[in-house]
Amino acid sequence: MTSTEGSHSAAQFPWRGRLIRKGDGPASTANVANIITVVRILMAPLFFVLLLADAGQDTAVRIWAAVLFVVAIVTDSADGIIARRQNLVTDFGKLVDPIADKVLIGGALVALSILGELPWYVTILIMVREIGITVFRFAVLSDRVIPASRGGKIKTVLQAVAITLALFPWWQLVGDWAHWVNGILMTAAFLATVLSGIDYLWQAWKHNRTAA
Repeated sequence: MTSTEGSHSAAQFPWRGRLIRKGDGPASTANVANIITVVRILMAPLFFVLLLADAGQDTAVRIWAAVLFVVAIVTDSADGIIARRQNLVTDFGKLVDPIADKVLIGGALVALSILGELPWYVTILIMVREIGITVFRFAVLSDRVIPASRGGKIKTVLQAVAITLALFPWWQLVGDWAHWVNGILMTAAFLATVLSGIDYLWQAWKHNRTAA
């Protein structure tokens, strides 16, 4: 089968193809990398409910929620590594993976704001940036692919670290100064999110100006 025939087959029968085996033929939409991504989306509601249980005051339940968040974050790297290494990248995965990230991060930020542990303006601005840049990427997908910038990667790491520390009730062990550390890290994540969003728009403006 030629590569053209393989692509036509994948388009007509997206559930057929390789599930985990590495190869050059079409990958199934139900491959292992995409399954991990979908599981991450399904974990988000459970994490959200656990974190809000007893207004976040039940230490054991809150720790379980934090552990679930960490596991979900780890799978974010795992599915991408598997997809690239095994050549299992699909259009479905390209679409759903960033959505899974936004659902998880957004759910954590909203929950922290509901608990009164994070100002709402931080959550709103971060979510506007995340959703806006994602929509923009899909809007220009037919013209070009916008890869994650260095600032965007730093933003993602800072968000994951800041939210993880905000979720674990480690202040019960080390004292109130933990809240200062949480505040500093969340501020850094917030600034990285805003600045990387501005950089994406600046690069897009330069690209359009050059093309014109």
